[in-house]
Amino acid sequence: MTETAPHPPESDHTLDARRLLCPMPILRTEQALRPLPTGAILAILASDPGIEQDLPAWCRINGHTLLDLRPQGRGEWIAWVQKGE
Repeated sequence: MTETAPHPPESDHTLDARRLLCPMPILRTEQALRPLPTGAILAILASDPGIEQDLPAWCRINGHTLLDLRPQGRGEWIAWVQKGE
């Protein structure tokens, strides 16, 4: 993951994974990225605190780039993932 950017990346699609518990945010992320072209950016909204550990690891294992992951307050996070090849 890169350092937090001053401005959020522009996303091509948004996934609302709030109110889902592990492993569902990661499974939904995988499903949402599958039809997207390489290089597309997916914004992910999540409320499961496990996303902070799970998403970076999942991206590393699957060849995607975690552009940013930041808390949104109220126990929510937003992340931007760029699809790898």
